[in-house]
Amino acid sequence: MSASPVLWSLDARGVATVTLNRPEVNNAYDGALIAGVLAAIDDLSTKPVRVVVLNGNGKHFQAGADLKWINGVRPKSSEENEAASRATFEAVQRLNTLLVPTVALVQGGCFGGGTGVISACDIVIAADNALFSITEVRWGLTAAIIIPQLCDAIGVRQVRRYALTGERFGAEDARRIGLVHEVVPLADLESAGAKVVEQLLGNAPDAMAETKKLAMESSFGGMGVDDEAYKRLVHLHSAKRQTAEAAEGLASFAEKRAGRWGSAGA
Repeated sequence: MSASPVLWSLDARGVATVTLNRPEVNNAYDGALIAGVLAAIDDLSTKPVRVVVLNGNGKHFQAGADLKWINGVRPKSSEENEAASRATFEAVQRLNTLLVPTVALVQGGCFGGGTGVISACDIVIAADNALFSITEVRWGLTAAIIIPQLCDAIGVRQVRRYALTGERFGAEDARRIGLVHEVVPLADLESAGAKVVEQLLGNAPDAMAETKKLAMESSFGGMGVDDEAYKRLVHLHSAKRQTAEAAEGLASFAEKRAGRWGSAGA
């Protein structure tokens, strides 16, 4: 079990803990981790779950996409690239639309797709050492499939800054813009999460499910974007990966240098 990229457990209270488990690469996601998240949600859908807690094993919560994996997918067919983007979208969106409360506990780095993951959670608590960035533009990619969730969480105005600059920002700035709800010392992260879980367990489960569903129906990033719109976002996400600009961005990452955008083309 320790080698699995995603671990999950369910306690007697109905509290499920889902743990991203690739600490050797800061929990960066690849095809196996995406499949693991989907499998965990499938398994938990058959259980009496009251609350889901999402965390990351190791020093960092989630470092976005594994760019070595992305670079391996990029030269494959457009169909294979679209399938990879679709699976990534589905993992985030299924987490987004779970009709039980979800609580994310964030320590260390939370980059790229990780910001989309926490935007898809109901409650986000960050350690004071947490660091955030919507990084895709740095590598010639787009954050297409998580833009709706990010717009829900922090608003279009903040997305237009942070998704365009790709800059890093700390936990207090993340709280200020609405990406996280609470910031606590790293040593208190688990206990802060436990306190929120106890609050949720004291509430009526059907009433919470209905409340969340009603909120999602009015949201841009939840049920308010139709299937055709999401198909377009998935297509844009995968197609950008196969451009010359993305090839240059991924090469700059591998070679630890600045992107040469003037020679990359579009």
